Amino acid sequence: MANIDAPFGLRAVGMLGSAPSNEGTSQYKISNGYTTAIYAGDVVFAGNGAQTDNSGTTSVAGYLATSKSNSVLNVGVFNGALYQDPTTNKPTFQNYWPGDITVTTGDIDGFVYDSPDVLFECQTTGQLTQANVFESVDIVYTAGTAVTNGRSKVQLAGTAVGDTGGMFRIIRLSEDPANSDTSVDGANWIVRFNEHQYYNTGS
Repeated sequence: MANIDAPFGLRAVGMLGSAPSNEGTSQYKISNGYTTAIYAGDVVFAGNGAQTDNSGTTSVAGYLATSKSNSVLNVGVFNGALYQDPTTNKPTFQNYWPGDITVTTGDIDGFVYDSPDVLFECQTTGQLTQANVFESVDIVYTAGTAVTNGRSKVQLAGTAVGDTGGMFRIIRLSEDPANSDTSVDGANWIVRFNEHQYYNTGS
């Protein structure tokens, strides 16, 4: 049966090992005037003033930016932004940072699943199989939209890149019955970070 083609970015589903999971996030800063939208389920990295994001914008040191496939300073997966809306002057939380707002009062806080041991579910663009478990894989970036409640459309690449070199490590096939057919494109897989700011294999 064909898998349902409906990418949703990376969705936190638990923790590696037997540790209890509260799917908690940590708070980081988004630079005021950062013009790249960040959607819930996007991978974000620690800006260093040199590395560019997936739109080619140079990151700002100390602030979040959206990751592309070869980012290695990944902080985690984005899960919303809090800021004071310049139009309403009210604190506003959204699932995504729209990238077209200039905040006039206060900071922009981004919330991130930042533990390197969080497990994420993600759809692939192609076919991975059981033989790819424990191998690494990169992401394929497609911008999300506000129409989908600010959800990311990031997917896992359809080809693993071996034991090293990929952003994520493949853990197992998802148990979602609607997206677990490995004979066709688009199955969902459970992964954890392989390249992470707080746990980087250096691969």
